[in-house]
Amino acid sequence: MNVLIIDEVHPLLLEGLQAKGVLVDYKPNCSREELIESIGVYEGLVVRTKTTIDENVLLHAEKLKWIGRAGAGLDNIDLGYCERNDIYCFNAGEANADAVGEHTLAMLLSIATKLQKADKEVRQGIWNRKENTGWELKGKTIGIIGYGNTGMAVAKKLSGFETTVLAYDKYKTNYADAYAQESTMNDLQARCDIVSLHVPLTSETSRLVTREWINGFQKPIVLLNLARGGIVDLADLCASLKSGKVVGAGLDVLENENLQLLTLNQQSIFNTLIALPQVVLSPHVGGWTEESYQKISEVLLQKINQLRLG
Repeated sequence: MNVLIIDEVHPLLLEGLQAKGVLVDYKPNCSREELIESIGVYEGLVVRTKTTIDENVLLHAEKLKWIGRAGAGLDNIDLGYCERNDIYCFNAGEANADAVGEHTLAMLLSIATKLQKADKEVRQGIWNRKENTGWELKGKTIGIIGYGNTGMAVAKKLSGFETTVLAYDKYKTNYADAYAQESTMNDLQARCDIVSLHVPLTSETSRLVTREWINGFQKPIVLLNLARGGIVDLADLCASLKSGKVVGAGLDVLENENLQLLTLNQQSIFNTLIALPQVVLSPHVGGWTEESYQKISEVLLQKINQLRLG
């Protein structure tokens, strides 16, 4: 087997594949143009999110049998083309679920405690206890949309906070467990104080979160998005934050994460977003920890070996 890896991965993936006799080309700085020129000789491809693996790339992949995603989302891969051409696609979503779960809790607690605001003020010599009074998670109802690896990890990590956790997943049934109650979207909108998104970006979930969707909630909510930026209409979120319908937001992802190449409209929305003190932001690192970096390669290695043995 001849495999191309075009993004940075933990060395154990290379070492593990080579130990099994797999020919591996490790090119983490590979450009899109270089990928198109060279992909035709490979049976396997390992990617993260740097390059979109669309039809223009895949048309040159005459020998490609599989694509492994070093992470969870597959939205940067043309899955329709792959299905039509028998190219098997898989991810390592179970490997970074704990990382995303912990990052979700960190964002939520930061919003609840006003920690970022308080820290900034104390560093400036401002000691204002009243305006930095937070609120507790205990007794709150939290809705998790998407009850896969990361959604389940979030629910499990919330179990010590004495909250009520509702989970909604359109593609699953009988998935209630010790950490979450199976619910409908209507139930979430009727009961939740906090909503956390853990769904892939698809045609169904693109711009799922609009002002109309947010206004469907009976109570003001905290919104957390550690999935994909395209799931949230950012302009509508900003309007809802200003109106108070959304009282806090934690965003690890944005629709355009190249902040140097924002359109004028995107820049205007981004400027509005970063001026809101009730918003916590991070640069799409929810699933990346020292531990998950290694676990992702371990999971990919296991799945690739299973492919070869199957």
